[in-house]
Amino acid sequence: MQSVKSDGARLRLVIADDHDLLRDGIRSRLSDEEFVDIVGEARNGREAVELCLQLHPDMVLLDISMPELNGLEAAAQIKQSLSDIKILFLSIYDNEEYVREALRIGANGFVLKDVSKAEMINAIKSVALGATYLGPQAAASLAKRPMAEGQNIGDFGLTSREKEVLAAVSKGLTNREIALQLSISVRTVESHRLSIREKTGGGNAVALSKIAGKLGL
Repeated sequence: MQSVKSDGARLRLVIADDHDLLRDGIRSRLSDEEFVDIVGEARNGREAVELCLQLHPDMVLLDISMPELNGLEAAAQIKQSLSDIKILFLSIYDNEEYVREALRIGANGFVLKDVSKAEMINAIKSVALGATYLGPQAAASLAKRPMAEGQNIGDFGLTSREKEVLAAVSKGLTNREIALQLSISVRTVESHRLSIREKTGGGNAVALSKIAGKLGL
């Protein structure tokens, strides 16, 4: 089978997912594909970062929801050190905010885990060749709202929802409490907090609370 790399070498791939069954399934799907070589597997976001820094793969398949670091946080750290690496998210969530955040970080693709073998291979090849690949569900989710909607220029560029989350953080609420208050999922809260930290430069809850105070939240 023809290589997707210009030098004819096999695509060096790392798989990061906290479920053994999922990693086994992906490995099985790719086992007879001559263009790819799975060089490492990670069980959490921190392992994914460490493996990528150690192995310098061409691409990493990342789950969104993982312990230690979630996929979005891991992707941001990986991209900071390895700007040329290709990142393809495989997730059970087609949440629009996850898709947007993944692309903003610099991911090259986003597909759901229940895709067929043919679509998964197509996504990997497309991303390897330099394209941005969105599965049908992710593309449909992204099309629900124009990119600029809800943006407020100034105030670090925080969206109205991010300001709500930031205000709740400043009150000492946990992610679960914020999710209940705003009627969103805990993972969506995590995504918002990650975006807020990156936009404002705030690290922990204390720093974010100070920023909330400056913004009058």
